[in-house]
Amino acid sequence: MTAPPVPTELRTPRLWLRAPREQDAGAVHAAVHASLPELQPWMVWAQQPDDLAGTARNLREAAERYAAREELRLLVWNADGSELIGSSGFHALNWSVPKGEIGYWIASAHTGQGHAQEVAGALTEFGLNTLGLRRIEIRCDSANERSARIPRRLGYTLDATLKNNAVAADDPNQLRDTLVFSVVR
Repeated sequence: MTAPPVPTELRTPRLWLRAPREQDAGAVHAAVHASLPELQPWMVWAQQPDDLAGTARNLREAAERYAAREELRLLVWNADGSELIGSSGFHALNWSVPKGEIGYWIASAHTGQGHAQEVAGALTEFGLNTLGLRRIEIRCDSANERSARIPRRLGYTLDATLKNNAVAADDPNQLRDTLVFSVVR
């Protein structure tokens, strides 16, 4: 299967998800840096976050990968686009299967409000019904209980617990297990 045409934005009742733009760097940089205490235990990239110029470069590259259908990162905004809520999207896309993996993070100011579940649910439907994916995965550290609740609530199946397959994002001397959830069609 070749990659289908992909819209650059999606809407949920409360959120606007859209492909990244270089000019989003200020909002992304501020949200990441304000959220580092919550992100660093789980995200390798949060250990040494980009400066503003690096964030702009990262978003420019993400936009290029989106246009090429290699990775579909979406920034998550409130409905009117005035406040960044977080980021999500499809990683590890393999159009020949076709499959992808949903990842997500929510800025600390917006956690505990159901945004990650709303986004992951919308992306699951979008992936299955619009992109034609046959398998969608959500992976997380087994110690990240908040993240693991999302695929469970969305009806994903726990396919595996990969024992000692990764190191902790914030401590390379500590081995971690990875939970692999999936939904298939």
